[in-house]
Amino acid sequence: MVLASLLIVVIAYLLGSMPSGYLLIRLFRHQDIRQSGSGNIGATNVLRSGGKGLAAATFLLDMLKGSCAVWLGGVIGGLLAPSVAPANMKALAALVAVLGHIFPVWLGFKGGKGVSTGFGVFLVAAPWAALAAISVFIVVLAISRYVSLASILGAASFPLFALFLGHGDRPPFFIAVQFAVALILIVKHHQNIGRLLAGTESRLGAKKTA
Repeated sequence: MVLASLLIVVIAYLLGSMPSGYLLIRLFRHQDIRQSGSGNIGATNVLRSGGKGLAAATFLLDMLKGSCAVWLGGVIGGLLAPSVAPANMKALAALVAVLGHIFPVWLGFKGGKGVSTGFGVFLVAAPWAALAAISVFIVVLAISRYVSLASILGAASFPLFALFLGHGDRPPFFIAVQFAVALILIVKHHQNIGRLLAGTESRLGAKKTA
């Protein structure tokens, strides 16, 4: 179990820490996305920098790296720790992948807010809950045009959906990680929350950056 856990932590962190937005902007625009807009490396700031295609690619890659980390976590757990609940191995990979995205060693531990990667990890670990949560994101975004508010409410709704829509083995650690990741994503939006309360948060499509 120890070997499996260590291997999952290393692989999930390396996958999660891949700074997709930063690399794409560097490769195609020869710029540092951290010097634009909010300074965030996520898809929203890439979009606000004017790169719609690159923003879509950033979202997709950030989602896929989370999904791959959880899938590999399940495979590694099944091979090296078959007596451990597969859900726990996936949960460990999910947590570490999100933390890797938020704290990538390659960028001085200053990464994104983890929303796309969070969606990716739970799309594999708890697919129905993840789809329900992103539906909340889409509806809130369509109504308010606040990406931050949509992200916060989508993250907050996920563990609740997981309780009602989840099926199969759901050990305590797996459930705890669902709430932990949701809380981490919300906390990472603390500055956005302040701006939302103050009425100064930028809406999607506005020229002003968040």
